[in-house]
Amino acid sequence: MDSKFSIVPLTSQPKIISALTDIIIETVAHGGSVSFMHPLDPQVATAFWENSLAAADRGERIVLGAYDGDELIGTVTLLIDCPPNQPHRGEIAKMMTRVSHRGKGVARSLMQEAERIAINLGKTLLNLDTAEEEGAAGLYEKLGFQKAGMIPDYALKPHGGFTGTILYYKRIGEVAR
Repeated sequence: MDSKFSIVPLTSQPKIISALTDIIIETVAHGGSVSFMHPLDPQVATAFWENSLAAADRGERIVLGAYDGDELIGTVTLLIDCPPNQPHRGEIAKMMTRVSHRGKGVARSLMQEAERIAINLGKTLLNLDTAEEEGAAGLYEKLGFQKAGMIPDYALKPHGGFTGTILYYKRIGEVAR
């Protein structure tokens, strides 16, 4: 991976949970559709990350962090604990980049590392969804994800009102070749 950011798996440490909490609160405040409504209570955000990193400790997911120096500036989660009939699949979730670092390749670097890890784990298919409005559809399409469809009125936007979700998939690893 060619990146000016360091991308690493995150572990459950107070400093990391605090930084992730700040990122998700900022993302929601700026309209990011990542399952929460604005204003996002810091205790709710902290509990989310504690649970997410506990799931990572159990091997159910990998939470990646992008660092610019010692500042956590972005995150993405690779869900790898799929049902027994889907051992070949991984899911991308909670892609977030600090507002100050958007447009600088952080999300691309995170996605490339998540895909590399998924391939190393023997996954051959990734899927994800993103908000129809203000989502990262353009990024995902540039990274080779194929649009599978759109579901209207799928979720509420953080500041209210409905948004659809666009479903994407990408064949990876040996299957993609």
